[in-house]
Amino acid sequence: MAQLDLKNISVRFGGLLALSDLSFTIGNGKIIGLIGPNGAGKTTVFNVLTGVYQASEGDVIFNGESILGKRPHMIFKRGIARTFQNIRLFSAMTAVENAMVARHCRSNKGIIGSILRTASQKREEAQIKKKALDALQFMGVDQYADTVASNLPYGLQRRLEIARAIASNPQVLLLDEPAAGMNPSESSRLMKDIARISDLGIDVLLVEHDMKVVMGVCDHIVCVDHGVKIAEGDSHEIQNNPKVIEAYLGQPANP
Repeated sequence: MAQLDLKNISVRFGGLLALSDLSFTIGNGKIIGLIGPNGAGKTTVFNVLTGVYQASEGDVIFNGESILGKRPHMIFKRGIARTFQNIRLFSAMTAVENAMVARHCRSNKGIIGSILRTASQKREEAQIKKKALDALQFMGVDQYADTVASNLPYGLQRRLEIARAIASNPQVLLLDEPAAGMNPSESSRLMKDIARISDLGIDVLLVEHDMKVVMGVCDHIVCVDHGVKIAEGDSHEIQNNPKVIEAYLGQPANP
């Protein structure tokens, strides 16, 4: 299993402190939930982990090596994949083509092989397609492999984005509100599929506003508010933590 450590991460945007001295660990085969009110800094965490934002202080250690300052495509290639709060599929490409794009980060053949269409390049392309189809099947969208992504219903687009990330063979998967916009039935099914992702040997960090999903699928939960970690523990500890209750309700748990 991989291990991804945030160590005393702070992020400043001018005079705004978006994250302050934040530390926690993703790994050990667990699904970690990251929760907090709107504007708490959850997506900022994702952007630091994937190289979109640079931390002002602290470090990010992945499998014993710092990845702070690495470009997003290099972090992706090392094995950290993500989905987005707002779906970012290649809308004019088919479902399988979307997944194949992610899988190409594991390809070994260069541009010459692609131009000449060598036998080894064709074999690798066939293997890439197979792995892409496997990811679609895992997320239950393989029957739509040849459907253009923009023609899929919203819930299936959500599933396709997760399948695309899985196709890249990540060690860590960051899911940014995967159940957003889904009805209760779709959310319940997605919750079961997220639980299965760890069976693939992938560690998961989940940001989600649907507390039923978080409490039902996460082994460990971190709660942040205004960029500061205010609680960490299992679902029972988080549900009964006065600071968490205050952050969500806007008032003390025991006034």
